[in-house]
Amino acid sequence: MVAGESGLGKSTLVNSLFLTDLYKDRKLLNAEERINQTVEIVKHTVDIEEKGVKLKLTIVDTPGFGDAVNNTECWKPITDYIDQQFEQYFRDESGLNRKNIQDNRVHCCLYFISPFGHGLRPVDVEFMKALHEKVNIVPLIAKADCLIPSEIRKLKERIREEIDKFGIKVYQFPECESDEDEEFKQQDRELKESAPFAVIGSNTVVEAKGQRVRGRLYPWGIVEVENQAHCDFVKLRNMLIRTHMHDLKDVTCDVHYENYRAHCIQQMTSKLTQDNRIESPIPILPLPTPDTETEKLIKMKDEELRRMQEMLQKMQQQMQDQ
Repeated sequence: MVAGESGLGKSTLVNSLFLTDLYKDRKLLNAEERINQTVEIVKHTVDIEEKGVKLKLTIVDTPGFGDAVNNTECWKPITDYIDQQFEQYFRDESGLNRKNIQDNRVHCCLYFISPFGHGLRPVDVEFMKALHEKVNIVPLIAKADCLIPSEIRKLKERIREEIDKFGIKVYQFPECESDEDEEFKQQDRELKESAPFAVIGSNTVVEAKGQRVRGRLYPWGIVEVENQAHCDFVKLRNMLIRTHMHDLKDVTCDVHYENYRAHCIQQMTSKLTQDNRIESPIPILPLPTPDTETEKLIKMKDEELRRMQEMLQKMQQQMQDQ
């Protein structure tokens, strides 16, 4: 998922990351239309191939986010969409055909932060706080070619401080295993030091020093998208596609989805307990002997309640262990 206000280069970066054009038929809105636009959820699917491995990738775009005059709870359609995917997966998992479940859960949210401010804006803080328990958030500094290297370093430090100050839980890179080779450990250290990633996107090819590269041509020189001295684009792409894709999915499954699942089961258990209390009559006179069907129904409800309570206790124990 990509999120952030209009004009930060979200579409360009997505096309640069996956070497495709997902926005051929997009209509650009003027300022008045953008202000009146509500937040939409738009899905694009693309097939990519990395080292002989074919992947089907779904990009969820959120046009209209942060563009209104009053942005109160403008993230609500986004949180609702993430919850809907969790709900669908929970229903499929509880059904009979569990072998062919299609996983449409959101495994990563790239959140674009404006380079023109002095850190996080209130809408940035509120958005990330609304989503950090539901999805892996990877914050990005958009249009990093607007800043000089010293300004990028200061802005990164400021954003890291504010993320800690406001208690925002962004995606944490896992610790390296002790038996990993030194090259991988070095890459991991660089990734952790680079967050939040300062990125530049471009879909045009320019000529630099006799070589054709993807970048942006300015009167003072060329910014190369895939030059690590210019931006963190390569680090972000490697993290998403090569090194941390499985970990992003594992965290979604083991943490965010399990929290949602535990909450659902707790609600179902409470409802069953409440229903049983409501249906149980208060004995004023000696009750007649219940018939066989009534006894069966009561036993079935008791057994169902017991199973749900056991499942909830087991999940709570798993979450404590984690």
